[in-house]
Amino acid sequence: MEYEIKHNPDENRFEAISNQEIIGVVNYYKENNIIIVTHTGVKTEYEGQGIAGALTKAILNFITKNNLKINPLCSYTKSYVDRHPELKNLLHEEYE
Repeated sequence: MEYEIKHNPDENRFEAISNQEIIGVVNYYKENNIIIVTHTGVKTEYEGQGIAGALTKAILNFITKNNLKINPLCSYTKSYVDRHPELKNLLHEEYE
């Protein structure tokens, strides 16, 4: 299945889009230099295809490129960062 990941800053989210349909999102808001990730979700029929992981990688790349920190309130994002120790430097100090 083909899809693309796009940043939609007006909606404070990253979107996975296939055939002009949003099939997954990572929602966030920004406080100062911290991105607070609140939710990662993929439509049920598209689960298990790596879309949530691709969305998470996209927001983490955005955080890295913009010298930001992350507060992963979203359980998926927190689990992803926990499984990748090389990403711990992105955590805001309150959440390390």
